[in-house]
Order: sequence, then structure tokens, then C-alpha cells
Amino acid sequence: MKIAIKNMVCNRCIAAVESIFEDLKIDVNQISLGEVETKNEISDKGLQTLNLKLKSTGFEILENSSKKQIEKIKTLMIQKIAEEDLGDDFILSEFLSSELHRDYSSISKLFSQNENVTLEQYFILQKIEKVKELLLYKELNLTEISQKLGYKSVQHLSNQFKKITGFSPTQFLNSKEKKRIALDKV
Repeated sequence: MKIAIKNMVCNRCIAAVESIFEDLKIDVNQISLGEVETKNEISDKGLQTLNLKLKSTGFEILENSSKKQIEKIKTLMIQKIAEEDLGDDFILSEFLSSELHRDYSSISKLFSQNENVTLEQYFILQKIEKVKELLLYKELNLTEISQKLGYKSVQHLSNQFKKITGFSPTQFLNSKEKKRIALDKV
């Protein structure tokens, strides 16, 4: 049985979900971002209990096919950004169409109608959160960050960063409140 789960965005999420399944003594074949495959079917009552436990930790079971598709789209974008390998030639529309085997216009329309933000805007917001993370690590300079995240230039990154956050990257680093947004809340 495959179960789609909302808000799984990282390896710690996988570990948290795995722990919930273990606590409920539900045998699992495989857990990946956004999906759990169980060895056996789960009763309706079991699914309700599982969903309550998941919700208490910020996750939830997705039953609607549109929501499952949107969660898959989000997961793909978050994973791609996490790789920190968005070259100059990365094109979001081609990437999503290829991964989902669907026409980009239908993917985009589904996402926009359900999320009240375009795919491109969501992708930019995710990239800005990654920029914040990388800035706070202080392991890479702005040029390196811009290259890893597919910006044409440091100026492009800085302009987009300021437009979204209200701060330049330097102002963000020097501010007392270095606010980051959890990826599942973007």
C-alpha cells in the first residue's frame, strides 16, 4: 500500500515518519520523500490513527490526487535545490515536465490553482531560503552561492534576495534576526 504524505522535505522528515510507523507497528517496505510503501494494507481506523499521529508532528496523509501531485512537484523542486547544482542551463519547466511526464502548462496550472502562487514564484522562494541557509553556514561566498543555485550573476541573486526578504544578503547576515522559513511553510 502506498501512502502519500505531505510536508516531508528532508532526511529528518523521513526519520520522523519512520519513527511514527514503527511506534504504530506498521511494517514498511520503503520510505522516501512524500511517500511510504507499507508491507500490508492498513484499515480505515488504522489510517485515521496514523493521520492523527502524523498531524501532531506536522505531516499528514494526502488523499486527493491533485494534492498528491502538488506535493510531488514541491518535493522535486526542494530536492533539486538541495543538490546545489542548478547550472546556468537549468530550466524549471523542462525539469518538471521530464520528471512528471506531463505537459508543463498543465503542471503549472494545477500548482497555481491550488497553491495561490506560481511554480516559478515558489521555486524562487525555495531558492531564497537555500541562499539564507548557505549564507549562515559561511562556507561559501556569494559568487559561489549564485553559481550553485543557477543565478546568472551575484547581482541577480542580490536583487532577488532583496525583493523577497527586504534585505541585501549582507544586511541579512548582519541583522540580529536571521529569519528562515521552514521549507514546508514556503
